[in-house]
Amino acid sequence: MDPVEQTPTEPVDYAAISATYGALLGTLVLATRDRGEDLGPAEFLPIGVAAFAVTKVVSREKVETWMRRPFVEEDAPAGRRPKGRRLRYAVGELLTCTRCLGAWSALGLTALRVSRPRESKVVTTALATSAVNDFLFAAFAWVCAASNANEQQTQSPVAATSLRSVPSG
Repeated sequence: MDPVEQTPTEPVDYAAISATYGALLGTLVLATRDRGEDLGPAEFLPIGVAAFAVTKVVSREKVETWMRRPFVEEDAPAGRRPKGRRLRYAVGELLTCTRCLGAWSALGLTALRVSRPRESKVVTTALATSAVNDFLFAAFAWVCAASNANEQQTQSPVAATSLRSVPSG
């Protein structure tokens, strides 16, 4: 991410985003302070995995281009880039930064959890299951690619020739 001096933004643009996040967080704390139900340590992992899933969908997937398009140039030669100036550009940076957007996703999921615990479990389970599915498909693709590369290496004439020319011990 480029320094503020190298972007068409001003520090006040980022301050507006930070103030919005802080106001939402403060509102959440005030709205839930008397509920009496705490988040347990066992809930951090499922909520974190669910936040990963939301963040990935919003920041990278084609299905959410409608949300990013006003703020992000999707087809830039160097990859997705924020567009516009000032606050529009800063929001584009937020929507393309998975760590930044992850904080917002976590805030939303935590707000849902403390305000609507039963509904939150359904949403968190669906999102976390989606994330596990992504990890499993990525692992499957990695294993298949490694297997294909290994198979190509053992079948290539260069590999066969080089194996025959290796002196035996």
